[in-house]
Amino acid sequence: MRSSGRNNRDAGRGNYRGAGNKKDEKQQRAGRPRPEERRYDVGEGEGAGRGGSGGQGGSGGQGGRGGSGAPERKGRGAAARGGAKGGPRTSPKGGGKGPQQRGRGQAPARPREYDAQVEERNRARHNKPQIKTPKTFGDQEGERLQKVLARAGMGSRRACEELIDQARVEVNGQIVTEQGVRVDPDKDEVKVDGLTVATQSYLFFALNKPAGVVSTMEDPDGRQCLGDYVTNRETRLFHVGRLDTETEGIILLTNHGELAHRLTHPRYGVKKTYLAAIQGPLPRDLGKQLKDGIQLEDGYARADHFRVVQQTGKNYLVEVTLHEGRKHIVRRMLAEAGFPVEKLVRTSFGPISLGDQKSGWLRRMTNTEVGMLMREVEL
Repeated sequence: MRSSGRNNRDAGRGNYRGAGNKKDEKQQRAGRPRPEERRYDVGEGEGAGRGGSGGQGGSGGQGGRGGSGAPERKGRGAAARGGAKGGPRTSPKGGGKGPQQRGRGQAPARPREYDAQVEERNRARHNKPQIKTPKTFGDQEGERLQKVLARAGMGSRRACEELIDQARVEVNGQIVTEQGVRVDPDKDEVKVDGLTVATQSYLFFALNKPAGVVSTMEDPDGRQCLGDYVTNRETRLFHVGRLDTETEGIILLTNHGELAHRLTHPRYGVKKTYLAAIQGPLPRDLGKQLKDGIQLEDGYARADHFRVVQQTGKNYLVEVTLHEGRKHIVRRMLAEAGFPVEKLVRTSFGPISLGDQKSGWLRRMTNTEVGMLMREVEL
């Protein structure tokens, strides 16, 4: 019974295996590489494969299928897994270093001479002299009008474009209504609402000079002067006209030489207004005397306007306006009329008034004030 059962199991197992089970055949082929996947190393690998204990020529015979067959199959399987046409080659094992095998993606090393030649060519290409292109292909001359106006402080570029659209801008006497017009700030005359715009890098300041300050930019005796109020300015400024040391009031500082010259020239007759504190009583015809002219050492001096501003007992505060700029002219005129000046303040210079500016304060003039000054002297 036992023998018959063992035979039946063996027969059943044989029938099962011989039935052509595909799964079992795949498992058997898994240990052996396919013919197209087999790979045979040459050189050092060939010697190692054939001379080793697991190779074909080992002590186990050509097949080597005895005790040393497993290492051979393992080695051939590892070689087969690399593929027939590619795949990583394993470096030979040994004490010495074998020849380095170059990959397919690595470029051959270039000599240093070739690198030097490449660097020289690159430098020569980038160090070529610049070619001067015609003006039609380069930047056009001048600057855009709205950019010049914006830099002069007339507003943002958008606001300056609106001024152009509203026909409020003139260039050399011609009204501009087209955007993008280019001008030369150094040569062209630009006006907004009839007032000249200082398109260049000019500076215009108004200082309320205190009493005791000398009307010079530098004083060799070390006294306080106008230059002490503009020491932090890189551009050299100069004063327009003078005020004596004891006189207070407005004085202009600028780096616009032509404007300063015209403001002080008698031809243009820029008016200046002063407030003078004197002692009375005053005759009624004092204003008429000043307007008709007072004889001084250097000729007649006439006032353009005179009025009494305030009276407190015998103390009078009078306003005198004149266009002359001779030294101490207001003090000398009133003193010649019999009324010495106790205190004198200049309240305006042309269209620029002192206002509520405190004594010793320096302020930058607005574009409108600069335009009015230029119009006053026909600039």
